[in-house]
Amino acid sequence: MHGTPRLGAVQNTTDDQLHDLVSDRLQQTDLRYTTSRRAIVAVLSQSDRPLTLPEILSADTSLSQSSAYRNLGELTTAGVVHRIVVGDSFAHYELAEDLSSHHHHLVCTNCGRIDDYTAPATLERELHRTLDDIVEQTGFAITAHRLDLLGTCRNCR
Repeated sequence: MHGTPRLGAVQNTTDDQLHDLVSDRLQQTDLRYTTSRRAIVAVLSQSDRPLTLPEILSADTSLSQSSAYRNLGELTTAGVVHRIVVGDSFAHYELAEDLSSHHHHLVCTNCGRIDDYTAPATLERELHRTLDDIVEQTGFAITAHRLDLLGTCRNCR
């Protein structure tokens, strides 16, 4: 979305490198990188935002709904895909952050659309400072953070 490439926490990751990383991760959990799983990863890697199951199916009509849903669950369990659920809307899916890029989400509370948003570096630095303070005060071990901004998208306003 905002001109930020979705592929690769490591800059310049190619499609082949992404698929190699996913294949390795699946092998670690005794899962094969099937044609359907590869198709789902390809659809998600080409998207500039998290997608619902119907959006994934319309992007690749060779996928069947039951197979895609089952494979999304397995890819989520293996840490390849991240499932986002906000409110009563459809679940949205995106590649795990370590396979794509660090970003946050703009969530429309009216239609349920979720868009990616890359925060400015200054905001990320301040957020990290605040998180470090929280760790120091509480002893809580933070492994990741996520900032979802809730509101109304341009189309719903």
